[in-house]
Amino acid sequence: MMLQQEISKRELPPLLSMNDGNTCTADLWRERRAEIIDSLQQHIYGCTPEPPKKVIGEIVEQGDKKAFAGKVNQQRIDIKFETPNGEFLFPLYLFLPRNNPCAPLFLHIVFRPDIPDKYCPIEEITDNGFALALIYYKDIVNDNLNGDYSDGLGKLYIGKRQRHPDEWGKIGMWAYAASRALDYILTRDEIDHKHIAVLGHSRLGKTALWCAAQDERFFMAISNNSGIGGAAIAKHSTGERISDFIRVGSWDWFCERFKAYTGYEDSSMPYDQHFLLAAIAPRYLYVGSAESDGGADPKSEFLSCVAASQAYKLLGYQGLVTPDEYPIADTNLHQGQIGYHMRTGYHYLSRYDWLQYMEFMRKKINDE
Repeated sequence: MMLQQEISKRELPPLLSMNDGNTCTADLWRERRAEIIDSLQQHIYGCTPEPPKKVIGEIVEQGDKKAFAGKVNQQRIDIKFETPNGEFLFPLYLFLPRNNPCAPLFLHIVFRPDIPDKYCPIEEITDNGFALALIYYKDIVNDNLNGDYSDGLGKLYIGKRQRHPDEWGKIGMWAYAASRALDYILTRDEIDHKHIAVLGHSRLGKTALWCAAQDERFFMAISNNSGIGGAAIAKHSTGERISDFIRVGSWDWFCERFKAYTGYEDSSMPYDQHFLLAAIAPRYLYVGSAESDGGADPKSEFLSCVAASQAYKLLGYQGLVTPDEYPIADTNLHQGQIGYHMRTGYHYLSRYDWLQYMEFMRKKINDE
C-alpha cells in the first residue's frame, strides 16, 4: 500500500508499543494513552497543572440585540479561577443562536482582540444552528516570544525565573484556559454539552489538539494548518523545523526540553505528532490543510492522520477513510472518526474551512 510505504519511510516511533515493549491491545489502550500524554508532556508541551477546584463565570456584558440581524444572543463573560499564586481572570465571548435552544458549540481560540475575529464568520456559524465561544489567546498569556512570561498565567506560574525542562509553555497555558472555558460552558443550558469542539488555526491549532488530547470532555478537536508541533509529522518533514521556532523566539510555545531535539527531528525524538492525534481516539478529530502552506507541510499533516488511525482501528472505529494516495486540492474526507480536507491556497482559516468543519460536525451528530 502506497500510504503505508510512505509512513514506513518516516521511521516513526511505534504508536501501539507499550513502554515495556509489549504490544498495546484494546484493553491496554487507557494505559498506553497515559504513556503517550506523559511523553508529550515531557518532550514537547510541558506538564499541565491540576485543574482548579472551582471555576466561576460572570456575565458582564450583553451584546447589541440588533447585531447579526437580531438572530444571536451575545455575551461577554469573565472566567475566574484560583492559581497557587492568586486569582486569574480572562474574558469569554459567547454567541448563542436564537434558532436553536440547545446548540452544539465551537470553542474557537482566536488570534485577535477584535471580536468577531476576521477568521470567524459568526453569522454563518450561528445561522447553521451552532453556538460559538471565543477566547483571545493573549488574554491568557502574551505571545511576545523569547521567554517572556511577565503577564497572565505566565506571571502566576513562571515569572522571571528559568523554566524547568518539562515545565509547560504557552501552548499549554492557552490549552489550559480553553479547558477552563469549557468548565463554564458546561453550566449553560443553551448549549448541547455532549457536542462541543475546540478549534484553532496555526499555533492555536496546535493548542486545540493538545487541549483535546488532555481533556476528554471535548467531542471533537479541529486543527487548521497547525503544522509541526501540531498535526504534522516532524520526522523527514519538508515544513518548519525546531530551529525555525528557536530562530524567531517561539520555542517558548513549548517546553524547554523541546529545544534539545533541534537537528535531531529525523532520528532521536521518542514521539511524533501521530501520538498527539491518537490521544484523541476514539473521539472525533478533524485536520484541515492548505495546498500551498509549505510551512505546515500538508503531506505530513495527512500522513499523521493515517498513522493515528491505528489507535482508532484498535478500538473498533474507522480512523481516516481515504483512497491509498495523497489528496489533491478540494478533497474532503468525512467518512471516519478522523476528518480531513485539502483546499487550495495558503496559511489561513477560511470560510471554506469553516464550512467543512460544520458539515463534518453536523454529520457526526446526526450519525449518533
